Amino acid sequence: MGIEIEIGLLTLIMFGSLLVLLMAGLPLAFVTGGLACVFLYILGDARTLNIVPSRIFPLMTDYQLSAIPLFIFMAAMLERAGIIKNMFDVIYKLLGALRGGLASATVIASTILAAMVGVIGAAVVTMGIIALPAMLKRQYDTKIAMGAIMAGGTLGILIPPSILAIIYAVVAEQSVGELFIGAVIPGLILSGLYILYITIRCYIDPTLGPPIAVEERINFAEKIQITKTMIAPIILIMVVFGVLFSGAATPVEAAGIGTFGAIIVAALHRQLDWPTVKEACTTTLKASSMVIWIMFGATIFVGLYVIEGGQTFVTDAMIGTGLGPWGILIFMQILLVVLGMFLDWVGILLLCVPIFVPIIKTLGAAAFGLSEPDDLVLWFGVLYLVNMQMSFLSPPFGYALFYLRGVAPDSIPMSDIFKASLPFLLLQIVGLSLCMIFPSLITWLPEQVYG
Repeated sequence: MGIEIEIGLLTLIMFGSLLVLLMAGLPLAFVTGGLACVFLYILGDARTLNIVPSRIFPLMTDYQLSAIPLFIFMAAMLERAGIIKNMFDVIYKLLGALRGGLASATVIASTILAAMVGVIGAAVVTMGIIALPAMLKRQYDTKIAMGAIMAGGTLGILIPPSILAIIYAVVAEQSVGELFIGAVIPGLILSGLYILYITIRCYIDPTLGPPIAVEERINFAEKIQITKTMIAPIILIMVVFGVLFSGAATPVEAAGIGTFGAIIVAALHRQLDWPTVKEACTTTLKASSMVIWIMFGATIFVGLYVIEGGQTFVTDAMIGTGLGPWGILIFMQILLVVLGMFLDWVGILLLCVPIFVPIIKTLGAAAFGLSEPDDLVLWFGVLYLVNMQMSFLSPPFGYALFYLRGVAPDSIPMSDIFKASLPFLLLQIVGLSLCMIFPSLITWLPEQVYG
């Protein structure tokens, strides 16, 4: 028989050892899985290790997760085909004559890119390589330029087809389609807030984001002409969202349609060759493997903690604080943002969501002014996605800051990147507050689609 350890002490040992090993630089996937197996053996016996296949097998056979490699392949094909650079060129030529037009174009391009990619690192790095030199060349304020890239890049977490939303839906036993549709309006609100902030700042102080030179501007006929190059990718996004939102296809089927469409778009742009396909396949394999291995490790780790009574312990501890339902919700969100500074986004989801969702269900829909329990899980899911956006943008360890550091000129200090993120972080807090105060911003569109 295994050793009996009091649940409070076990919580400290399990999560303390996890933190120590992660700070030592070991990969999250193998740390969570390895620690889980060690604690399984200490707390139980050799037979207790049977929990490993029993937790992993449902993930291996979950149909919804097959959307992840398909969406990643779709994004990789569009990126290799040069669609993303074309898209930024088109939008900046359309908006370049406006004050702050290039920064606004960056946010719009990032919003469209989020609808293609669903993986945040790719969006920040891609826009950093394409948009940052264009803005710096035209004397844009570095903080406005970098803030637009980082904030726009984090939209990939929220706007469908978000990889994080797919994994959340699987872990929380939520409909992927509903979560995708519920995230659309909050995603557009945040995108709109970023553009509004940039425009107001640049109209108050034109030196922050000057319009492009007169000789660079194009007339209406030329604008129509260059817009034609974006018809194919825009149609692709509309088809994927159309079949998804109409209920004609599941997210996995929509991902399959998107993948096939991405190949067609690459062919239309004369970029469909063997090296392009090979690179897209390699990117897909690496990204999907990383996500799945983290899922395997974290689900065993959390599964053991729940079996040992961790779920009850955390629920009682949170309710025992006397914070009330809203206080507990805000505390959870602060914890998610803090964890996001240190941990991988998939790891946070798999460590926190299996514990947090049952607590939210225990508090009940009525406590938050919602009429249906299903709406409660959907609402919390979208709030969780917005929290993850905030964690990516939060100094000093937000991932988006370091993604941009990797592609920004050496002349820009890290302190400027931190400062650039702060106004957009405040805008994310405004967006999150709106979604908390007005849950219908999240629940209305899924109700219209699914009834």
